[in-house]
Amino acid sequence: MPDFSSAQERVPQIAMLSAYAESDPAGQASVAAFREGLQKLGWTEGRNIQVETRWAASDMALLEQFAKELVAMRPDLILSANTPTTAALLQQTRTIPIVFANVADPVGDGFLASLARPGGNVTGFSNLEASMAGKWVELLKEIAPNVTKATAMFNPNSSPGRGAYFLGPMQTAAASFGVQIVAAPVGDKSTIESVLAALARQPNAGLIVTPDSFLIRHRVEITSLAARHRIPAIYPFRMFAEVGGLVSYGSDLSDNYRRAAAYADRILKGAKPNELPVQAPVKFELVVNLKTARALNILVPLAIQQRADEMIE
Repeated sequence: MPDFSSAQERVPQIAMLSAYAESDPAGQASVAAFREGLQKLGWTEGRNIQVETRWAASDMALLEQFAKELVAMRPDLILSANTPTTAALLQQTRTIPIVFANVADPVGDGFLASLARPGGNVTGFSNLEASMAGKWVELLKEIAPNVTKATAMFNPNSSPGRGAYFLGPMQTAAASFGVQIVAAPVGDKSTIESVLAALARQPNAGLIVTPDSFLIRHRVEITSLAARHRIPAIYPFRMFAEVGGLVSYGSDLSDNYRRAAAYADRILKGAKPNELPVQAPVKFELVVNLKTARALNILVPLAIQQRADEMIE
């Protein structure tokens, strides 16, 4: 590993565009995982690498502003958080290498030509395949057998395929479980509140929260409202269960950030993004919040308990 500490040598720079708020523990954990991965590969901030971070907090205007700022710095590499951050960055540059940490459908969203041969200046790591939507329906039905109608919540501006990526497979899977899926696009806190209030008035109703940065940002409000209205709900990531969500099932987002460090290392040493195939997630987590289950008078089936990676008391 070269040492760039000499004043005569330029220190490589990585720019990071995060969709989280800087105060969000999940965002800090993701960035920490990436930095940890870099350090294990011999890159030390202040010695042979510089890292510049912007926190967009799921604000589309901020996201576009920060994308412009980071591209203007002409870094050697940009680490992109997810679908919205990658879209914003690609509007600003088609030459600076970009590695995304968690994008569900990079081909469908037009970021690259194919998973095996990206073909441009961007590559990275996918976080969830569309088939995961069927697993969420199955889990919801398993933990709340009386559910016959499930509302699928998503924000069209931050969800892959504007929501269609997960919605289609979810509806297909739901048919085999006797569950009707109702699409619920949301764009602000008041819409979230009205969707859940309406859902509470329906018998045998459940909630499926799909993965997107807007819903992640409002996870405390969503899980609190679901608990208040006594709605059984399935969430895509551990962070929802940690703040009171009933059950979560999805990939480990921080693990993808850790793996992204290896691609950053290769690119800084001369590899091109179009030479690096998009990699699928390798670590998945099923987390059950038993406290929430008890509050909802839900008896968590033994089969789910046995499969769970963690049971939150």
